[in-house]
Amino acid sequence: MSTLSGVARTSGRSWLNPSTWHLRTKLVLVAMALLVAICSAVGVVSYASMDMVFNRQLDRQLEQASSRANDFGRPPSNFPSSPSGRPDPLEARGQAAGTLNARIDGSTVRSSGLIDAQGNRVSLSAADEQVLLSLPKDTGPVDRSLSNGDYRLVAVDTAYGDVIVTGLPLADKQSAEASLVWTMVLVSLGGLVIIGLAGTVIIRRTMRPLEQLSEVATKVSRLPLDAGEVALAVRVPPSAAHPGTEVGSVGHALNQMLNNVSSALEARQESETKVRQFVADASHELRTPLTAIRGYTELLRMTENFTDDGRKSLARVQSQSERMTTLVEDLLLLARLDEGQPVKVTDVDLTQLVVETVSDEKVMAPDHIWQLQLPDEPVTVRGDATQLHQVLANLLSNARKHTEAGTTVVTGVMLSADGSAVVTVTDNGPGIPEDFQSRIFSRFARADAARSGSEGTSGLGLSIVESIVEAHGGSVEVTSRPGRTEFALRLSTVSNERV
Repeated sequence: MSTLSGVARTSGRSWLNPSTWHLRTKLVLVAMALLVAICSAVGVVSYASMDMVFNRQLDRQLEQASSRANDFGRPPSNFPSSPSGRPDPLEARGQAAGTLNARIDGSTVRSSGLIDAQGNRVSLSAADEQVLLSLPKDTGPVDRSLSNGDYRLVAVDTAYGDVIVTGLPLADKQSAEASLVWTMVLVSLGGLVIIGLAGTVIIRRTMRPLEQLSEVATKVSRLPLDAGEVALAVRVPPSAAHPGTEVGSVGHALNQMLNNVSSALEARQESETKVRQFVADASHELRTPLTAIRGYTELLRMTENFTDDGRKSLARVQSQSERMTTLVEDLLLLARLDEGQPVKVTDVDLTQLVVETVSDEKVMAPDHIWQLQLPDEPVTVRGDATQLHQVLANLLSNARKHTEAGTTVVTGVMLSADGSAVVTVTDNGPGIPEDFQSRIFSRFARADAARSGSEGTSGLGLSIVESIVEAHGGSVEVTSRPGRTEFALRLSTVSNERV
């Protein structure tokens, strides 16, 4: 069922990375970016249109002012050919405040000035007159910067050989356009704020079903689907699993997948229960005939005379029956642990238990070097002394069987920083292959070629170690490299449990 677990975890990741928060933020940013682009386009078009309108309006006013100046500048009848005697066009009636007029004769400015806001005449500077002299004639209005501000100017050749320049200030136009720009900027910013808030609310409400899918997928991804009885009751709410929408279709499909996974988990659990029951029943039933085989073997050896080959064969039958009995007892123990039977706990002196177990192994394997690293004070844990003894015996036996003679095996007991008891079994043998370490605690997992001197084993020893330690609320892990292999057990001490 690891595949189902992987599917669930992958499903969770697909909705969580990127998260719906990031997706919602991206949607809001995209909407605001589009609004900025639209507002910018509208602003540019509006500004260009208003600039054209203002220019046309200003050009009409400039044309009228130029016409008044030209009409007023006709020479008097008694001086038909004397330009110096012609009237100043700035004195023409109807010229508004800000109007500029100048009369140019060849390369000389005969008269120039403008009307200020109070209706008074203001003379132009020499620099301004140079600007007027450089104006193109009869080509339409142009914009120039003068000492009194920006002006729209037009130079017209008259029938009397001179040129009359007329100008109107651009200040009002520029002020109106600036007001238009600021108005559009403020309105756009206000629109962005409103759209951002409204979009966030709308998108959040729209994305809510997707968040519910994400929550369901996350819960499923955290369930231990690979083993044991799993209650896969989590589902996408009906409001987010309606096939009529895109998100609802995904939610509906996810619910169907979860229903399928749940059915598979129930089938797996039922199958595992049957297998465990069969193993327990078979192990229990095999104990009686195996006991009989050992008994009759002992009886035959004591009452009958056999040849040397017969005695060897009988000894072989007895050793194999004992080995099979051990295997049956191991299977029965695993079946009981799988059923979750409570551990009969008492206070166990872990230090004393380690000393006794190592002493037993030292008798069985005197060709190994057995060392102890014990604390000054005894370490007491809560647990089943028999089962904990079997854990230590399996680890020491594993080190003995899979290492050469002369290997040093160090068994240590210590208290960790969090107050838990740690038991380590370390040897300086050839090590465990890295690809086998991930499945070393699996049942019937064997790597006989990995460590020299291998004896025939059932592959259940380390699986029993892990099951017993987990039943005691502890953990076991292995680290190995050539020249150093260490198994570490972590158990709660009596003081920790009482706290």
